[in-house]
Amino acid sequence: MTIARPSARGTTTVSSDLRSAYPSLSPAPTTQATLTMQAIKDYIIQAHLQPGDPLPTESQLCEDLGVSRSSVREAVRTLVALDIVEVRHGHGTFVGQASMRPMVESLVFRGLLNRDKGYQGLLNVVELRATLDTALAPEVVRAWKGHQDPQIEATVEEMEELARRGQPFPEQDRAFHSQLLARLDNPLYRHLTDALWAVHVLLIPLLRAPEPKDILDTATSHRQMLRTAQAGDTDSYLVAIKSHYRPLLASVGR
Repeated sequence: MTIARPSARGTTTVSSDLRSAYPSLSPAPTTQATLTMQAIKDYIIQAHLQPGDPLPTESQLCEDLGVSRSSVREAVRTLVALDIVEVRHGHGTFVGQASMRPMVESLVFRGLLNRDKGYQGLLNVVELRATLDTALAPEVVRAWKGHQDPQIEATVEEMEELARRGQPFPEQDRAFHSQLLARLDNPLYRHLTDALWAVHVLLIPLLRAPEPKDILDTATSHRQMLRTAQAGDTDSYLVAIKSHYRPLLASVGR
């Protein structure tokens, strides 16, 4: 399948569909590089390519698109930054993972940019995490009712052991939420939670060190979340979520 040549007279499928779904999105400047970038995205979609699939060579892209090598290189650099394509030096260009990494970097920068406003950036992320966990509570409880999993049990035990020593447990915390959502049918829940957690961890140094009691309470709330989900008790699961976020919200002034 060849790539359709970009045209400044009309928008490509990806860009026009995106602006239709998100009207407030500012249109990208119409340069040869941006048109080339849009044409490559259209090619990936129309050719039904998947992450890891190879893309045409740089020379082939130049020939198919009728654009300069510099336009192709600039387009590819932008797509790499968006994790839409991946360049493996010595091997070629491939479809990327289209992960949420660009969103994470943007949210972290936003939080750091607003440091003079206190903890507002981190507060926004924590509130969004809490809202997502609350909204997913019925599905999580349905998925975990009566289910036992040694992996998540081990994660909670590691949390509790570290908490007893007064040590934070960010890696175990992130693993817990990822494992908890892994049983849901929609993988985007887990990907979005992972992305928000990454932002959370990168902004958390803005806060004072947590108190030992807060660390213990947070570990206990994770155990309660797991047990109430396994018991099929949505109301108690929601109470455990509130307990989980209470120390953190208090530390950012809520």
